[in-house]
Amino acid sequence: MIEVLVVDDDVRVARVNAAYVEKVPGFHVAGLAHGAAEALRGLDAVPAPDLVLMDHYLPDGTGLAVVREMRRRGHQTDVIMVTAARDVSTVQAAMRHGALQYLVKPFAFAGLRSKLEAYAALRRTLDGGGEAEQAEVDRMFGALSATGEPSLPKGHSPATAELVRQCLMHAERPLSALEIAERTGVSRQTAQRYLKLLERTGRATLTLKYGDAGRPEHRYAWAARA
Repeated sequence: MIEVLVVDDDVRVARVNAAYVEKVPGFHVAGLAHGAAEALRGLDAVPAPDLVLMDHYLPDGTGLAVVREMRRRGHQTDVIMVTAARDVSTVQAAMRHGALQYLVKPFAFAGLRSKLEAYAALRRTLDGGGEAEQAEVDRMFGALSATGEPSLPKGHSPATAELVRQCLMHAERPLSALEIAERTGVSRQTAQRYLKLLERTGRATLTLKYGDAGRPEHRYAWAARA
């Protein structure tokens, strides 16, 4: 069993996430924590958890600060960020500190399940040991994407693409580039560029909203919900 520590400042959300984890075969919740200090105590447990679902906004610190302290103490526990923090700087910092995945709230059970199943597949591959050819290395590095997204064109950031994708997936209605920009913290031009990419690859659909005058507003919706 893969033992998971669930960290979230909201007690109710932590319980929901824990229930989600328990529904995925091969995973077991080792404990819950609602703050940075409590999370670090949970990581000191014997045996230590294999994986942490880490919220970023905690009452006594941030999830990223916890991850930094984990590494300073020598903890090699894997981390998946599960947070409402959508700004690109936080996503990039999470990547630099070794977070394997970044799941933006709110999300449905299927979103978390896909991340956990991809993580379990990666662990099975790594547990095999031995040496890896380039094709095997590529498969390991791609195992956690679990999104079916095509390769990004040159000049596109995977972190930004994931921000825009998650925002659109969980939107309650079609959104304009400006609305995506406001929700993710990227510029309107950047949002527009990534939205057009999603449309071209069939991941998003485009509709036009006509006003009283001027050009119609472009609105995008996640294809699965369109």
